[in-house]
Formats: sequence, C-alpha cells, structure tokens
Amino acid sequence: MSETKIKVLNPSQNIHIENLPQTFLWPGDVEQFLDLIPEKPIFDLVFTSPPYNIGKGYEEKIELQNYLDWQGRVIKKIVLRLKSTGSICWQIGNYLEKRKGGKKSTILPLDIVFHDLFREANVKLRNRVVWHFGHGLHCKYRFSGRYEVVMWYTKTDNYIFNLENVLVPQKYPGKKHFKGPKHGEYSSNPKGKNPEDLWDIPNVKSNHIEKTIHPCQFPVALADRFVLALTYPGGLVFDPFVGVGSTGVAALIHNRHFWGCEIIPEYTQIALNRLEDAINGRAKYRPFEKPIYDHKKSKLSKKPDR
Repeated sequence: MSETKIKVLNPSQNIHIENLPQTFLWPGDVEQFLDLIPEKPIFDLVFTSPPYNIGKGYEEKIELQNYLDWQGRVIKKIVLRLKSTGSICWQIGNYLEKRKGGKKSTILPLDIVFHDLFREANVKLRNRVVWHFGHGLHCKYRFSGRYEVVMWYTKTDNYIFNLENVLVPQKYPGKKHFKGPKHGEYSSNPKGKNPEDLWDIPNVKSNHIEKTIHPCQFPVALADRFVLALTYPGGLVFDPFVGVGSTGVAALIHNRHFWGCEIIPEYTQIALNRLEDAINGRAKYRPFEKPIYDHKKSKLSKKPDR
C-alpha cells in the first residue's frame, strides 16, 4: 500500500494558488510566501509559535523594535488572508533584556507588546490561554518561569468555536441540584466541561515522546485543542513558523489540511518526516487528555537520608 507524501515546494518557482496541494511545506521566508499568494480568504486557522528574539540557535537577535515591526508585517499579511470565520493564535513567552555588565536580566512578556500589533491588524482578542508546564531552567535572581501564553484572536464575531470537541471530564460529575424544579437531578453536563483558559500540558523536554533537535519545541497537544475547537474537518491550518511541525501534526491527525513555512533546512526535514507520519497514521505525540504524571510516584521524590 503506497503512502501519502507531503510536498516541499520550490521557492524559486512561481506559485499558482489554484494548483497548490492541500498540504505542503514552503522551505523559505514566510513574508515571501505570503506576498506570492492572493489577498483573499484562505486560512481557517493560523497557529504558530514565532521566534522570541532571545538569541536561540534558530534566530538572529535583532533590535526589539525591528523584531516587532517584522512580526507586525507578518500578522497583517496573514489577517488579509484569514477567513471571516477564522482564528489566529500566537503562542509566545518572554523577551529577555540583559543589562550590560550584569547577570540580572529583566523580562518583557511578549503578549503585552504583541497585543498592539494585533489591534493594528483589526482582529479581536477572545482568550489569553495560559500554558502551564512543569520543567525548565531554574532561575537564580527571580522566580523560575513555568508558563507561556497563547493569544487567540478572531477576524469577526462570526467565528468557529466547537466547544464540544474539547470538553474535559467534570470535577464533580455526581453533583446534583439541591433545590428548585431540577432538585435531585445531576447539575453538570454529562459530556464534560469547558477546559477553561489554564492548561497543564507537559513541555517537550528530555524523554518526551515528541522530542527532536529543536530547543524550544512546543507539544502537539497545545495546538490540538485549537485545531479541534476552531476548525472543521477539511479546514486549512497555516503555520508561518513551522519549526519541526507540531501544528501540522495536530492538523493532519484530525483530518485538516496544512500549509507551513520554515526557513531552516534541518527543521524542514524533521517537520516533513513528522507530517508524513501523521498523514499515514504513525504520528508520535502525547494526547492532551493524557493525565499529568504524578512526580510523587517516582523514587526520586523521596527525601534522601543525608
């Protein structure tokens, strides 16, 4: 049985929108790609985690204002190509500003400054979802950071939101009405409850099933809920900064189409492999409904005798 292959387009060739495959990777600059496709409604969902401009190996650190100007241009070009029912989600953390001659850095939460960029693009903030995770660097001069955020914006008030697709188990499924006409009846939705805006999802570290060479890889589960809640099967999901393809995996395992741009060849190849595994039913990922591991079950959690 033949397997479905994901296409990697050639940036040197002209693009004809009507001839583009349903799923592909663009191995080049996202602004160049966006300038080559028409300014018309194309994307159902845009989900990405852009470079934070903190000097990681996959980015060149530039002046903060130049970075924000660049991100603002990309956002505006994407919004022009977002459907009226569509959503755009930006997963971001902190920008670190180190003082000259000192070890103590200050932080700038990027969601604060990015919000102005999105307002200028004329989209509406629906949620600021806090992603809480359990592992990371231990800080010496401030409390260690253990969360980032996903800013969810929509183009109009007529946006797709399939809450039933992402319900989680009720805390108290046996709770009943204690008075009124429904006295004695169960008070909670038997299908589950809203997952709320604080999500506990393990980040991709060390022995995580999704771990690749990318130093700041976000888990498939983070994009998973947005794909299920904000699109229908057959919808088009776009990631302007693909990295190693986590957004694409989330899209393809749920029968959505995917377009993505990635400028680093090594990441493009890893993303290609992961997307092909996803579309052929071999994706390795940690589902968001999997319970968080209880560290107290580990022998390492016991205080040693000293």
